Order: sequence, then structure tokens, then C-alpha cells
Amino acid sequence: MRLILDRLGERWTVTTLAELSNGPKRYREIERALVGISQRMMTLTLRRLERDGYVLRHVEPTVPPSVTYELSDLGYSFSTQVALLVTWSREHKSKLELARSTFDSKHDQS
Repeated sequence: MRLILDRLGERWTVTTLAELSNGPKRYREIERALVGISQRMMTLTLRRLERDGYVLRHVEPTVPPSVTYELSDLGYSFSTQVALLVTWSREHKSKLELARSTFDSKHDQS
């Protein structure tokens, strides 16, 4: 459980999985889609997802080499679960904000 939650809690994991859930992408395509990510962070995120078995990396022997990433079966399965969590969070965002606001107002008065 801890391994999954640690990976899920990393800043770029969810957006990278979402980007790859639409099919294989080249490195530069992913980089353009993930606005604000540095090359180093994207490389680390892809490497971690590959290490965990969520992402497959394919290198084509061209000059320069062309690298393509895609979700593995495990990664696709994981990304569908993550998509459910994203949907849930969007649907309940206002309730969460209201709960926080209510809590904060009660504790600010103390």
C-alpha cells in the first residue's frame, strides 16, 4: 500500500499517467503536455513509473534515438483507478472546501 501511495503522492505522477492513458507518446510530446515540468523531473517521473512497471519505454535505433513511452497493462489498470480518484475529487471539491472553511472559522475564534 505504501509503495502505491508514495508514487501517487508525487506531483507529476497523475498528470503523466493521464497523458499516457491516451496512447503512446514520444518524450517531447509528454514534455509539451506537462506544462511547468522540468526535463529532470520528467525524466525522474518516467523512470520511476517505468521501474514500478506502470510505463514501458521503447527506444528506436534512429539518429538521434527516438524514445516512446506507453502504459503497460499494469499502468493502464492503475491509471483507470487514478482517473476515478480524480473524478471523485472534482465532484467533491466544493464539499471539501466548505468543510475546511467551516473548520477554520471555528478554530480561528478559539
